[in-house]
Amino acid sequence: MNKLSKRIGLLTTVLSIFWATGCSDFLDESDPSNFTVENYFTQPAHARSSVNAIYAPMRDPMNSGFGGGAWMMTEFATGLAATDLGQAVNSYFIKDLRNTSDNGYGQTYWTSYYRGIANANLSIAKVPTVPGLDAAEGKKLLGEAYFLRAWYYFNLVRMFGNIPLVTEPISLESEQLKPSAATPEEVYNLIVSDLKTAEASGLPWTDNTGKVNMGAVKSLLSQVYLTMAGYPLQKGASHYDLAAKKAEEVIDSKQFKLFASYNDFHDPSKKNIDENIFMIQFRTQILPSNWQVSIIPYNKNISQYSDETGGIYSTGDFAKSYDPADLRIKEKQFFFTKFTNESNRNLEVDLGGYFIYKHFDQTAQTSSANSDLNWPVIRYADVLLTYAEAANEAGGPSAKVLEAVNAIRTRAQLPALAGLAKDKLREAIWRERWYELCFENITWFDMVRLRKAFNVKTKEFENYVGHKFSYGPTLTERELVFPIPTPEIRNNTNLRQNNGY
Repeated sequence: MNKLSKRIGLLTTVLSIFWATGCSDFLDESDPSNFTVENYFTQPAHARSSVNAIYAPMRDPMNSGFGGGAWMMTEFATGLAATDLGQAVNSYFIKDLRNTSDNGYGQTYWTSYYRGIANANLSIAKVPTVPGLDAAEGKKLLGEAYFLRAWYYFNLVRMFGNIPLVTEPISLESEQLKPSAATPEEVYNLIVSDLKTAEASGLPWTDNTGKVNMGAVKSLLSQVYLTMAGYPLQKGASHYDLAAKKAEEVIDSKQFKLFASYNDFHDPSKKNIDENIFMIQFRTQILPSNWQVSIIPYNKNISQYSDETGGIYSTGDFAKSYDPADLRIKEKQFFFTKFTNESNRNLEVDLGGYFIYKHFDQTAQTSSANSDLNWPVIRYADVLLTYAEAANEAGGPSAKVLEAVNAIRTRAQLPALAGLAKDKLREAIWRERWYELCFENITWFDMVRLRKAFNVKTKEFENYVGHKFSYGPTLTERELVFPIPTPEIRNNTNLRQNNGY
């Protein structure tokens, strides 16, 4: 590795260092451009800051504005999202199933998440060499790094399919500077290995500062096993059983619980506790969450934000498919259809659609225009539904399966499920996933692993390939993955574009 590449790699890490719970503990050194690998990893604080840097790229896809936001990519791919933002062409290409490899959303994910992987690889290689680092602390730091590398790869392999698998720091002279693609199974094998290493690292079950915790590790591993049980690997019963057992560990730990109210989803005081097992961290006035402009209607004058983009909201067909008795579809639960005028809060405005309230920051929207909300990555509700689905597949209906799914339904003020055969219970659990986890970057991944889509008219599940969105377009096999971004194909001749793009 030459000195230039060392400095580039370290500068990338240093500039992204910010522990996103809000504490602004940047490095004290005055000239980061002088850092190299050799002179940086020289004290315990450097180990912590290098791991902090791994978290930072998680935030990049959340950037939102009049060009849309990369986080919307997997939402428009479900056919359940609408937009009024005409200039966000990337949204329309995906929504209307006309996507291409030039889509900037995919490029943001690819670039950001591989930067996170690069930062993880650097920490994994260098943290063990830091002099004076307490052995137990070093093991926990590596646990965070392995978890985060697994998380980035889990998202990338599901989005793009055959992707490069890079596990060591890369220099300008490295053979892996232009890596070939690995098979999905090879990527999943690394993900499982990394998460098992994180499991053995001694991390605490919870961490209210937002760092990786044991609950997050075991929850993600359950999701990985559930995905491996389905497509494309089709590991089947063995991995449904593994998924159920790992989710059960989280449930049996008694460290997490469902919020009593959906209002807690967008209460900043509830960040990183109870139902919020793991989140992307933001902090008002320091790194405010920036999707608020996307989830409000286009120029309806309801918000303190100057940009009201109408970037994403639910299709009416999806919202209307909820049981009318479901609390989640009531006004200002998961969605909102009216709000007060910005200049006269006594005047109510009809918004003309079902906008996303579960991520809505009341204080930011009505006064500060500076949001303190985190973005949910793993909620306890997801763990319960993962357990219910996996355990039902592995062993059929049981009291504990019903208890898990009915906890979600009880909060939604729906009657408990009972007496269902395995097949009927399977689809009932899927429906709860669609309704409970919507607009959290989960549903499209469920569609792909199941090869199923939800028909909002019949409220039944049908094959993914051939499924017609309620507004017209029909899914084909090519939409099982997103296109590898054009610059990656152009700059790395070892990569092949996904079929159909």
